[in-house]
Amino acid sequence: MKPHRKSWESLAAGKRAATLAKVPDHWRLSDSELSDAKKQRDLTGSFIRKFLTEDEIFITDQNATQIASAIQVGWLTALQVTEAFCKRAAIAHQINNCLHEIFFDQAVERAKQLDDYFSQHNKTCGPLHGVPVSLKDQFHVKGIDTTMGYVGWIGSNLGVKTPEQSHKVESQITTELLDLGAVLYCKTSLPQTLLFGETKNNIIGETLNPLNQNLSCGGSSGGEGALQALGGSILGVGTDIGGSVRIPAAFNGIFSIKPTPERISYREVANTNPGQNTYRSTVGFLSTSLDGLELIFRSVLSTEPWKRDPAVIPMPFRDQVVDDLLSRAKPNGAAKASALPLKLGVLWSDGQVGPHPPVKRGLGMVVDAMKEAGHKACYFRVLPSFTLCFWLLRTSADQAKRVHVAFLKADGAHDIHAQLDRSGEPLIPDLRNSFQLKPPIGLLEYQNFTLQGLDYEAQYSDYWNSTSAEDGQIVDAVIMPVAPHAAVIPGKFYHTDYTEAMNLLNYSVVVIPVTRADKDVDLVDESYQPLNATDKKNWDAYDPEAYHGGPVGVQIVGHKYEEEKVWAIAKVVTAALQTFGRQC
Repeated sequence: MKPHRKSWESLAAGKRAATLAKVPDHWRLSDSELSDAKKQRDLTGSFIRKFLTEDEIFITDQNATQIASAIQVGWLTALQVTEAFCKRAAIAHQINNCLHEIFFDQAVERAKQLDDYFSQHNKTCGPLHGVPVSLKDQFHVKGIDTTMGYVGWIGSNLGVKTPEQSHKVESQITTELLDLGAVLYCKTSLPQTLLFGETKNNIIGETLNPLNQNLSCGGSSGGEGALQALGGSILGVGTDIGGSVRIPAAFNGIFSIKPTPERISYREVANTNPGQNTYRSTVGFLSTSLDGLELIFRSVLSTEPWKRDPAVIPMPFRDQVVDDLLSRAKPNGAAKASALPLKLGVLWSDGQVGPHPPVKRGLGMVVDAMKEAGHKACYFRVLPSFTLCFWLLRTSADQAKRVHVAFLKADGAHDIHAQLDRSGEPLIPDLRNSFQLKPPIGLLEYQNFTLQGLDYEAQYSDYWNSTSAEDGQIVDAVIMPVAPHAAVIPGKFYHTDYTEAMNLLNYSVVVIPVTRADKDVDLVDESYQPLNATDKKNWDAYDPEAYHGGPVGVQIVGHKYEEEKVWAIAKVVTAALQTFGRQC
């Protein structure tokens, strides 16, 4: 007689209970407090702070560079920081359902060891000494589950690897972060399959947007975005193959960087359809500050990851690129008269689905701030301080989406269904049509899509180069929407082309927060004529009341391997927004 196999429902329920049980009793919220949280529109700011002490608020309201500096000079200990962030993350999870894994005990022990090191040597052991870093639940930590949203992965951190290695595997970037002195303390929620712009799975259900619970936190690194919006993390590691660090950043009002694949190690990281390497997923970072992105990106590259992962290109952090770019502007974002002005392209619409009013306004705020800096100089000088090229892509965004999706589904969803079959769980309703089991595409068709992708890259490169025709200066970077809406109403994310096209091109992208939807300002444009059926669905879904408070971010896009450049341009843009009275 075969042993009884637990149902996937009971396995998921057990996992939820086990995770919650790891929250210390003195950090547990009462039933009335949890009920109150469900009634709130905005869980951030004053609401979550009421569960914290003044010292905990002070610590967790700092950004990553401030925390690193405070520990370095001895103003804060790693233990103080770790306990404050563990508590805030614990509260965040109880009111927002954003964690898959909790390992606070290990984090506290780690912090004590770091403090002992500091006491003995009077110095930190690395640039991230004592800095708490959260991880998307794709990254393996020894002794901790990696479920990646699959019920069948509960109890291991392996996915498709051999059971005897369970909980012994560690992602290369996990090792690098520990070597740099970071404190790892939790893993964040993500959607089943990873290939979804919202965060839902059969283990924990759904993670909503803590800034407006009518909306989604995005995906697939959605738990990272939600946790950071709630102040439970200041630095997080995610992945991106279709927008997965950029969408959550924009939807939660934080910053992110999507590097070119193979800039950061993906070795021993769980993934969907891992054999598809033509257009690779990339490890990226999310942070509550732009300087936090630089801190973790620079730090990880300082470990020379290419020496342990042959897929990583040997390219250290390039200070000269940052210095050269920042030398073209003043610290307040205004251009220097003695330097070459920035030239930024602006993509208002991809011609397929037009942005909602809050997104159009957010783009306009960026353009106005940059133009204001430039036009002031332009009226008094021969050259404007900033030249804005209002740039509408001539290469079909629809083609990019079609080719990119072909690679994501090249195996006919066989890998996804193999993971579902481990427990017998079904696809979540949102994905049942998209990932029905089909025959894999053939080799010749796969090669044809590869050629189409390469052709798209070449066309785009030619167009980008042509922007120098008018004034002899090529566009430095492109500013564009992350999505055609602010943080989206769940179930109404109809168009992901704004991010997917950048994955097909393998471009470097930084996302910055710009504004939040305002029902009194972002009114419905009754004169708008939809471009097609999808555009009509997206436009009909716009509800100023529902979207009120939803964050709006923009992408700043550069060529391949221009991570340092787009980060520096983001620095100038955010400074210009602040200088000219636009809240960032």
